[in-house]
Amino acid sequence: MSVLLLTHRACLGHDMGEFHPECPDRLRAVLRALDSEDFAELIRETGAPQATLDQLCRVHPRNYVEAILSIRPDPGETVQIDGDTAMGHGSAEAALRAAGAAVAAVDAVMRGEVRRAFCATRPPGHHAEPARPMGFCFFSNAVVAARHAQAEHGVARVAIVDFDVHHGNGSQACVERDASILYASTHQMPLYPGTGDPMERGVGNVFNVGLRAGADGAAFREAWEVALLPAIEAFRPGLLVISAGFDAHARDPLAQLRVREADFAWLTAALCGVAEAHCGGRVVSLLEGGYDLDALAASTAAHVRALMRA
Repeated sequence: MSVLLLTHRACLGHDMGEFHPECPDRLRAVLRALDSEDFAELIRETGAPQATLDQLCRVHPRNYVEAILSIRPDPGETVQIDGDTAMGHGSAEAALRAAGAAVAAVDAVMRGEVRRAFCATRPPGHHAEPARPMGFCFFSNAVVAARHAQAEHGVARVAIVDFDVHHGNGSQACVERDASILYASTHQMPLYPGTGDPMERGVGNVFNVGLRAGADGAAFREAWEVALLPAIEAFRPGLLVISAGFDAHARDPLAQLRVREADFAWLTAALCGVAEAHCGGRVVSLLEGGYDLDALAASTAAHVRALMRA
């Protein structure tokens, strides 16, 4: 199965300061993990485009997008956006490349050039609300991808699937009033950002399962198998977008779930099965969290391997 890998060196230029967990080394670790004979068949595109203003404004108000893009600190300087989110000299371009990679991935799968794509980019996006950056995120990359699929490729229904350990409050906020986009998430509860209660249902298009600290791969798999995969199946999406965060891994320092690489691979294969049944196998996956570099690298490799083989 041919899989497109999209990235851009500008995503290494986003620097929120020394010791910040969302650091350029995260992307370096991912790219090293995918640079082996096991992944020789990946179609590699290292020139991910910048998202356009129109593409971003399908999700975010224009004044918000312009305000974020106007923050261009001098080299070596940072501007603090909230308690844990900052912008450096290269942050605006990195954010544009991350969202643009998601758009390019959608174009590739919808045109039939590939059936699956993985965007190895940063900053992540699933905490970015319509008019508020937070949680290391500036633009809602997954929702930008979904809206592009609808606007440019006529996809009626898009499912956004999020297995990051933190609830994607931004993704949910961007789609919770639109029944044409489903949002499904497992995440640790309680944990930042404090959203993601199962009672948050949107207009019947939001499905959240919270996992207690210490929950292992069996609990993770059960949540998807019993609650979330059936909901996605019933929705019958025309495209599946994955927010692929690997911070539910047992080694991650920012949370306390006990998920392993095999669990991420199992879920990826299951999601590919849903895609095969309902949308011609079309899957776009976007890197979100994951802050232990070794665990991130191994988990990403397991995820992409499953995209290639499932």
